[in-house]
Amino acid sequence: MAVRLPVAPSALVVAAAIPLLFLHAEFQPSLSVGAGGTTINAYLSDFAVLAVVLAAIVAAGSRGVGVLRPGLPLWIAACAFFLWLAFGVAWGHHRTASYPTSTHAVTALKFLEYALLAPALVLLLRRRADVLAALWSLTIWSCCATGVGITEFFGSSVGWKGTVGHRQASFLSSSDFAALSAAVLLVGLLGAGLPRLRVPRQLAVVALVTGLLGTIVAGAMAAIFGIATALVVVGLVAAVGGGLTLRRAALVALVAVAAAAGTVTIRGADLSAFARFLGASTSAQAAQPATKVQTYAHRTLLVWIGYEMWIDHPLLGVGWEGSAEPANFVPYLPAAHRRFPDEAPLAFPARAPDRRYGVQNVWVQALADLGIVGCLLWVAVFAAAAWLAVRGGRLLALAWIALLVWLWSAQSFIAGIPLDALTWLAFGLAAVQVTEE
Repeated sequence: MAVRLPVAPSALVVAAAIPLLFLHAEFQPSLSVGAGGTTINAYLSDFAVLAVVLAAIVAAGSRGVGVLRPGLPLWIAACAFFLWLAFGVAWGHHRTASYPTSTHAVTALKFLEYALLAPALVLLLRRRADVLAALWSLTIWSCCATGVGITEFFGSSVGWKGTVGHRQASFLSSSDFAALSAAVLLVGLLGAGLPRLRVPRQLAVVALVTGLLGTIVAGAMAAIFGIATALVVVGLVAAVGGGLTLRRAALVALVAVAAAAGTVTIRGADLSAFARFLGASTSAQAAQPATKVQTYAHRTLLVWIGYEMWIDHPLLGVGWEGSAEPANFVPYLPAAHRRFPDEAPLAFPARAPDRRYGVQNVWVQALADLGIVGCLLWVAVFAAAAWLAVRGGRLLALAWIALLVWLWSAQSFIAGIPLDALTWLAFGLAAVQVTEE
């Protein structure tokens, strides 16, 4: 007699891929191939994506693709965005002679590669147990990342060690560490706050602890704003549908406040510097020009350059990733120096390869690179996924999407990073058709 496994083997492929998807490229072996004047780097995470996609193709062959049909709005929006992204590469090549077309074409293809995770997830996760296996994998990996981050916080050199007593990156970047931790924290918060989601208690407790500690140690304010937004959005939806009690809401709020307080403490110096940048301080220290790059002021400067770039190229932008090309940002530097006279020289982008900072805000970068059309298409992908999540009652996916809106506000389009993986996993989860069988 055949024995049916509680978790489908295809779902185990997703669970096994998650650790590689949430691991910085510096800690992965790679394979480099020269092509078209550029270098294509393939990491273990790329092979993890390939394994998930191949498993999805096998699942589609044996069980059909009917489960993809309810997600049609998302697939249409994503296809439209990637078609415009391809146009953005061609447009960048057309308008700027120095535009490295091959390099940007490769990053566009890798961005598309990670997008395949969304339909693959729909094809592979058919049962509630399959989804829980993926969530357990994400949570256990978060425990590892948080453990490493805490040891770094107290002085150990394990992964990407930051300043002792300040934010850490674990074996990711600090922003990706925050993305992983915040996503897992939302698993715990929603599992504890909404019994109808039927998140096992053990999973909710572990996710709460590792997510809270990891979010604090990663120290990303974007993650805190994202968590707060996610809880408000999900709380409104849950209040309409019922099942949210005052006691559970208070517990969720208490944990969220603890995460916010810890993160503010970790980032106290950066927040104080930003307050001085905004003119909130009149101290003698504030009157002195900055001698080093201040995180939030730096991002404000870069966003200003990106916005000015879009104002001059409103419809089509300057081409995919063109905002980081000297030919496009150098003309704005004199005005940027006048607009931000007290910023450190290193805060301004330059022709040197290590100072082509980009916009570091994907929403403004979408405007600058792809114009208003490309930005609206990128927004449409998020909107379609959120609509599917609300319609299907997939509140965790909805929470992750709200979180991602903020996480991407502190990140440029960078292909193949853990934030990419979380984005398309969230979109896929929004379209997953789960049965209890």
